[in-house]
Amino acid sequence: MSGAGLTHGGFYSYFRSKSDLYTNVLGCFFTDREWRSHWKGVEVDMASSQSAAQVVKAYLSRQHFEDVENSCPMVAQPTDVMRCGDDAKRVFETVFAAMVGVLERSVTDEKQHRHAKAQAVAALCVGGMVVARAIENRVTADELRDACMSMALHLGGWVDMSALKNETPQQLAEEFLATVG
Repeated sequence: MSGAGLTHGGFYSYFRSKSDLYTNVLGCFFTDREWRSHWKGVEVDMASSQSAAQVVKAYLSRQHFEDVENSCPMVAQPTDVMRCGDDAKRVFETVFAAMVGVLERSVTDEKQHRHAKAQAVAALCVGGMVVARAIENRVTADELRDACMSMALHLGGWVDMSALKNETPQQLAEEFLATVG
């Protein structure tokens, strides 16, 4: 804020409430085609047939993990939005639904299961990044991001799990749980 010549009070005076601030911040991710937030070295080609897998990999990437300042607001603000008014919650829901829509187009499953799988993949991405950032141990945080990415890619049908140590998703999940105690 100081770089823009604003005090905290001056900045917040542009918004009616904290909920109004979150509504403006959240509205720009996944819903505004002009908003070009990406993390260094990570690109997503939305026209690609692999766009959903690219979204998952980008979302759970080390670059997104480390670039807190340019983070997806769904990772940075979920607990604050939970305490805000209905407007902020509706915008959060809209942004989450937009992410689900991007993923759903590429889920390899019968039509009736695509939406549920896309929701689960989006939740793995957002929740996985929230928890990874809350963990102090970097190795454990990286393992969590990797586990979420593997499960999300498998759930969406974007990767052959046999390439991952010839283990079932259940075995991979159990291995991860064993590492975190």
